Amino acid sequence: MSATRIIAIRHGETAWNVDTRLQGHLDIGLNNRGQWQAKRTALALADEDIAAIYSSDLSRAHATAKAIADLSRSASARQVRPHTGLRERGFGIFEGQTYAQISMDWPEESRRWRQRDPHFAPEGGETLTQLRERITRTVNSLASQHIGEQIVLVAHGGVMDALYRLATGQDIESPRSWDLGNAAINRLLWTPEGLTLVGWADKRHLDDATLDEASA
Repeated sequence: MSATRIIAIRHGETAWNVDTRLQGHLDIGLNNRGQWQAKRTALALADEDIAAIYSSDLSRAHATAKAIADLSRSASARQVRPHTGLRERGFGIFEGQTYAQISMDWPEESRRWRQRDPHFAPEGGETLTQLRERITRTVNSLASQHIGEQIVLVAHGGVMDALYRLATGQDIESPRSWDLGNAAINRLLWTPEGLTLVGWADKRHLDDATLDEASA
């Protein structure tokens, strides 16, 4: 069977994740916990046979991917390949705002966003339909170059959500009932016919959540 194994990972935590502030295409770095999560993920994947590591070009994803690349045993995976197609959904005027601020300043737009209107985009941003199409094109392009191999994709919550929906046949509008945790390990299988789900939201490598001086 012509197939590519995919390990998909959301970036480690940022201060804006904690503040429930939309990041979108804004370039926000990892906080201390996010750096620790990236290191733990790198350790968990160190012995995996990886043909290539692709990442969103935004620093929170790229730093997570770099941690994985630095510990990889695969020579081909020691360089991160940035790809703008793996960026978070563009949120336009919502970017930099908290959920509460969005509800207060743009009540109608907030309603359409929260109800997952597939055709709604904040001014200057992307619709869910556009995001899904972008992620589909990007994954097809990257995975088709690695038939019979395994690759890592490091991206964002919106990208992980799109991948899960593509792999399980969930509609864009369906309420989310699955986890999109920072630095969780998600596994999928790609074939020319599409994606299938292998495993989701593995966080066993993050079970020891205590930050000490060495890890911070």
